[in-house]
Amino acid sequence: MYCSHCGTQVQGEAKFCPSCGKPLGPIPAPAAVTAPPRSRVQSHLQMLGVLWIAYGGLKLLGAGATLFAANFILPNVHLPMEARFVPALVTMVGWGLMIAAVVGLMAGWGLLQRAPWARLLALILAFLALFNVPFGTAIGVYTLWVLLPEESAREWEQTART
Repeated sequence: MYCSHCGTQVQGEAKFCPSCGKPLGPIPAPAAVTAPPRSRVQSHLQMLGVLWIAYGGLKLLGAGATLFAANFILPNVHLPMEARFVPALVTMVGWGLMIAAVVGLMAGWGLLQRAPWARLLALILAFLALFNVPFGTAIGVYTLWVLLPEESAREWEQTART
């Protein structure tokens, strides 16, 4: 055994160091320097919120382009009589994309604000986004991996309350 203060080797069961006189005992463990590990929800929630906002913004650009085409380009194109419904159809698709974009932006904002309703909304959107290859599939899988497990539900309830 060695003295924890001066490093002198001590023989037998001595209670004090023969060199410096300090009491001998177990060497104290160093204080923990790192913070306790964060849970899956806590460590991925900000990234998930930002991704949903970015995905909503991307859909918003698509909705704007679709509505622009439906209202400014298609009316100036000579369409046969059988295709006169195309501008109205493209307008409906544009408004559908607009609604999806706004809901995606709401989900991202709610996740960042830790709103109690945001987890459920993000999970619903994640299931729907799985069919939108490649970005929707990626964000859908990531959202389901972070928020779907049962322990994630418990963590979310604790996070949303505080």
